[in-house]
Amino acid sequence: MAKKLIRFDWAMKTLLRDKANFDVLEGFLGALLNDDTIHIITILESESNQETENDKFNRVDLLVEDGEKRKFIIEIQNTHESDYLERLLFGTSKVIVENMSLGQDFSEVKKVISVSILYFNLGEDNDYLYYGTTEIRGVNTNKPLVVRKRVEKLLENEIIIKYVEKKIFPEYYFINVEKYKNVISKNIDEWIYMMKNNEVKANFSSKNIDKAAKKLEILNMTDQERKAYERYMINVAIERDKIGTAKMEGKAEGKMEEKIEMAKIIIAEGESNEKIKRYTGLTDSEIDSIRNHAKN
Repeated sequence: MAKKLIRFDWAMKTLLRDKANFDVLEGFLGALLNDDTIHIITILESESNQETENDKFNRVDLLVEDGEKRKFIIEIQNTHESDYLERLLFGTSKVIVENMSLGQDFSEVKKVISVSILYFNLGEDNDYLYYGTTEIRGVNTNKPLVVRKRVEKLLENEIIIKYVEKKIFPEYYFINVEKYKNVISKNIDEWIYMMKNNEVKANFSSKNIDKAAKKLEILNMTDQERKAYERYMINVAIERDKIGTAKMEGKAEGKMEEKIEMAKIIIAEGESNEKIKRYTGLTDSEIDSIRNHAKN
């Protein structure tokens, strides 16, 4: 039986900021971009500084720089925001600007890749993994414009000149955790499975996902971490319950589903029925039913 893991969104906000755990982030990003060479150098400032009182606040869970100086914005979003896409656009633009020094040549503009891990339905399509970037196409040919840059490399005391495609526009990845159907067809699916189910199967083979399984195990948490984690999960459930209630006021079914989800979280922590009743209002028989269902 797979061991229960800390939810990935909580790990992003806490454990994965530690350099000792960069290998977990490297595995995740490598699977997403299909690039096992990704090596994280550092975690940068996670929340862009406000220059004035009126400057928009750029909320980012992690801002990462890899060995190629690419910047990765990794955001966790548990509830829907009507202007979420606009905020992403602002965030990527600000990272580009903040990493340019005054007078610096524009050829030094840094590549930014934005990764959103969403625990709600952003749109109406049924996919769970989305990708997008700015693409310039011919009006008459409908073919993408390919711009290349000259690159010189020294190889055995000889200068080799190559022309490689310039890819400077920000790239965006959306992972819709709730729409994932638990079907493994590629490496990134193993990570999304972990995000949705808080477990790693024994046959998973994506790079460093075995390390994620060890480092994110709930049993490895200190008492202080466990209490903070519990508070976080309860707050997430409460916040989602508020939004669900606003959308479906008067519908008891929606509220019951949220209570059941909250109960599952607290049960996974090994807590008593009394504590679960205090947070959810469920009866002993309802809680026992959830416990028995979880065992099966």
